[in-house]
Amino acid sequence: MKRIVLIALLVPVCLGLRGQSSNALPVWDKSRMIFSGDWLIGGAGAEAALYRTVDGQLVLSNGIVCRTFSVTPDGATTGLDLLNTNESFLRSVRPEAEVEIDGIRFSVGGLTGQPIHNYLLPRWLEEMKADRAAFRLVDYTVSEIKERFPWKKRAEWMPQDMPWPPPGKEVTFSYRLDDEAIRLTVEKLAAIPSRSGGDSPDPDGIGYLKNISVEVHYELYDGMPLFSKWIKIVNGSEQEIVINAFKSEILALAEPESAVDSKMHWLLPNITIETDYNFGGMTGESVMRSSVAWNIDTLYSTQVCYQRNMPCLLEAYPRYGPDQHLKPGSNFESFRTWELIHDSRDRERKGLEHRRMMRALAPWSTENPILMHVRSADPAAVRKAVDQCAEVGFELIIMTFGSGFNIEDDSPRYISAVKELTDYAHSKGIALGGYSLLASRSVGDGNDVVMPEGRSPVFGNSPCLGSNWGIDYFRKLYEFYEKTGMDVLEHDGSYPGDICISESHPGHAGLDDSQWNQYRTITDFYKWCRSEGIYLNVPDYYFLSGSNKIAMGYRETNWSLPREQQEIIERQNIYDGTWEKTPSMGWMFVPLVEYQGGGAAATIEPLKDHLPHYGQRLANLFGAGVQACYRGPQLYDSPETKALVEKWVGFYKKHRRILDGDIIHLRRADGRDYDAILHVDPQGVEKGLLMVYNPLDEEIQREITVPVYYTGLSGKAVVREQDGREIINDVSREYTITLPVTIPARGYNYWIIK
Repeated sequence: MKRIVLIALLVPVCLGLRGQSSNALPVWDKSRMIFSGDWLIGGAGAEAALYRTVDGQLVLSNGIVCRTFSVTPDGATTGLDLLNTNESFLRSVRPEAEVEIDGIRFSVGGLTGQPIHNYLLPRWLEEMKADRAAFRLVDYTVSEIKERFPWKKRAEWMPQDMPWPPPGKEVTFSYRLDDEAIRLTVEKLAAIPSRSGGDSPDPDGIGYLKNISVEVHYELYDGMPLFSKWIKIVNGSEQEIVINAFKSEILALAEPESAVDSKMHWLLPNITIETDYNFGGMTGESVMRSSVAWNIDTLYSTQVCYQRNMPCLLEAYPRYGPDQHLKPGSNFESFRTWELIHDSRDRERKGLEHRRMMRALAPWSTENPILMHVRSADPAAVRKAVDQCAEVGFELIIMTFGSGFNIEDDSPRYISAVKELTDYAHSKGIALGGYSLLASRSVGDGNDVVMPEGRSPVFGNSPCLGSNWGIDYFRKLYEFYEKTGMDVLEHDGSYPGDICISESHPGHAGLDDSQWNQYRTITDFYKWCRSEGIYLNVPDYYFLSGSNKIAMGYRETNWSLPREQQEIIERQNIYDGTWEKTPSMGWMFVPLVEYQGGGAAATIEPLKDHLPHYGQRLANLFGAGVQACYRGPQLYDSPETKALVEKWVGFYKKHRRILDGDIIHLRRADGRDYDAILHVDPQGVEKGLLMVYNPLDEEIQREITVPVYYTGLSGKAVVREQDGREIINDVSREYTITLPVTIPARGYNYWIIK
């Protein structure tokens, strides 16, 4: 990959920016740089680049958004703007990061002296000063974005080829301490009361810190209002150092609402934040428990809120530690933070923007294999499942929970038996894998997490991944996949973020590094799986660390309800789950045999005796592009059942690209009238696919207004009911078409839009 390096020389700071002039950069002209289209319809032409302004600042922009940086008297973010609305999100300058090294806290970059913090005027920057005790900017480089880790694609499971890494630009700013910063730090340490009476600090005693650099990395992606940020600390000294803590992002953002009184639920700035340090939940919002916080801005004394507790300071940092030791010549990288700037508060549009972001950052989440949960790991049962899957076009089998599959059995005999089954599945074109429970259990013998007094593990019990058991468990996982060639892991009870105060576990020293080290253990494994093409079903939000799919959203006991009720709830779960997830990002569940009770009224087996219900479940799921875990011993039990499954598999594969596309939410299932979803793909041949369902015992005839803006169509739309004839519809000025629809009793219908 070609690397472009541009090193700026502007007004010198204390250490001096090194290299050639920034005049090599194109000049920023905002009026000419604004992207005029809608990036959700097509972002071609909105390419990221680094620019210079006439007053010596740098601008990282793709025409949709821009982030502006000062480079003198120090590096700092001085602007964050959404260009097509001319909206400024930043109201105040803060340090680019904070680091605590060997117990000493430093700011990285930033400017001081802003008169008020409600807004930021460009002329104020001329009077603002560098923090003399901070790490100071010394140079910067710009390059193409690099992959975070390797990805071995399973192209046969994807609707289209996805680029990796996503295209865009990375800008890296490098910061160092100078002699003045060391002197001021010594004076600060000497003034701390706990140090009084002792020896005065010696500048030479911390002089090694001048050989440590902090790199602040930014990425901006082509065609999206999306930034990424992280820091790297490089130990260029001759002694080991400890990274006690860090803040990798600090943004003082404009408040979207002001209130004199404190509020329980503030309206936050219109930005979605994701990080790859995310655990303990099934949604991206769990970052608020692990790595991101909307904090009170103590400098913002002129805010309207009387108690000055409005949360408008975005900060990214781990809640514990990381307490990492760096040997000479080594480096430490923080987690990465992604910031998606929204141009609307409309729920559908914000969801579409979030889904587009996830496709770009975790393109493996578009892999959407048709899968079965075989309930028995007995070789004969697995071979039968393989044969049936191959016959009807399923693509993947998981030996499910309770099947008897045991990934922790590393005996040569068991490894050989699993490899034989895997080879058989591969001979039929089927991927094979199994289930393993990690947390939500106790393993004993001093290997469980030891929580601080008054605290309990998230799942009640959990092993520590840094214990002897945890280290051995992951050794077994790596070796099992290397020796058997299996393709899939369903990893239940994934690491939820439990801390551990044990000082006897070999994988961590104590509380402060326990969370960081455990998370690194599990995500290193997931990233390895991604590089090996091993599919990961993980019911926690590990997409940005390599997992493929998460639960769409359901309560397991609901699948013990009567069959008729399951049909409606299933469509509700899909409707609700796809506001922020694409169809391929979430799995559903179909208990072909009794599951947690319910008896005959809840059970589909014998399949041939319940074809209408089985067909409706297949229509619900394949019609939504959502794959389910079909749990049972078989997919069909008669020629009629087999034909039914083949019909829906064929439907999905014929329309795979559009069915895996985004969902526009039209009407949620309530059992009282039709419900409907619209798949959209403005880049595809099939621009839209409308699915409608009828829960009633009588035929429904309706006239539906269908929004087609996100199909990319205007003027005319060609519409075809199933495999019928095509009809040309006029697209209104509001980007809608009107369709008369007929839906059979307790059935479905669909229309293709081109």
